Amino acid sequence: MKAGDGERVFDGRRAALKAIAAGGLALASGALAAAPATGSAADNSLLRRRIPSSGELIAAVGLGTYQSFDVPDSADPALEKVLARFVALGGQMVDSSPMYGNAESVVGDLSAKLGVRDRLFLATKVWTSGRADGIRQMETSLARLRTKHVDLMQVHNLLDWQVHLPTLREWKQQGRTRYLGITHYHESAYGDVEAVLRAEKPDFVQINYSMAERDAEKRLLPLAQDLGIAVIINRPFAKASLFSQVRGKPLPEWVAEFDCASWAQFFLKFILAQPAVTCVIPATSKVQHLQDNLAAGLGRLPDAQQRARMAEYLARV
Repeated sequence: MKAGDGERVFDGRRAALKAIAAGGLALASGALAAAPATGSAADNSLLRRRIPSSGELIAAVGLGTYQSFDVPDSADPALEKVLARFVALGGQMVDSSPMYGNAESVVGDLSAKLGVRDRLFLATKVWTSGRADGIRQMETSLARLRTKHVDLMQVHNLLDWQVHLPTLREWKQQGRTRYLGITHYHESAYGDVEAVLRAEKPDFVQINYSMAERDAEKRLLPLAQDLGIAVIINRPFAKASLFSQVRGKPLPEWVAEFDCASWAQFFLKFILAQPAVTCVIPATSKVQHLQDNLAAGLGRLPDAQQRARMAEYLARV
């Protein structure tokens, strides 16, 4: 249900952001926009991952819009700055849904105002029952997003997926969507998600996964990798509960070994170190948080031993 985690409140983050600005992560430069073709995390370019069904490269840190972009006024200057900065730093995937209130319209209006539609990978969802209602809802989404096609259309929370997936395949053939996928936000549905992945082999699957919610590691992430299905991660901060857990706690010095300068990067790099993960989509309405999140896609990622150490440290704080 939740494609991001909303805002988090963590005072210690200001110091981390100053460290980013002072360090060698180059967030203020245009270097982020030119990611290497290999998708390597070994330098200061924004990490990219391949979409298995096509080989297309996409930035591994995207932008969720749940709650954060659901505002009454599409001319919101703060959100305009967020989207402009996201694009300037090489971000691509913006994920939304008809159930996110006004978020689709805000994304559409701001992307049109900024002239950045062609630089975005727009993802949204169908969340209703019945073929006719599904088509009407998807047409409305395109109108709200101010586009003739989306890059990814997903069946939200598997609602009536047996009806909608054939429609999405038709839309893909017609060029109205480049990719199709399914989503869910809760571990209780993983059995159903697994069954659909095996039977339908969509281009994408979107699921929740974080240091606080690791059930996807058991079956879904390995399965998606085996089947060649791209994986989008929502709720990377477990609805901000991870920030509550570490509030006032020191970031360990050894995180410098994998170029980590904040708790947000700690949580996101843990996710990105999973090879099955294609893109993670934290939501935010603040430029400083956006820059911090994107910095998780810079530099080195933790290896298996370091990830185990991260999990052990978090369990102790």
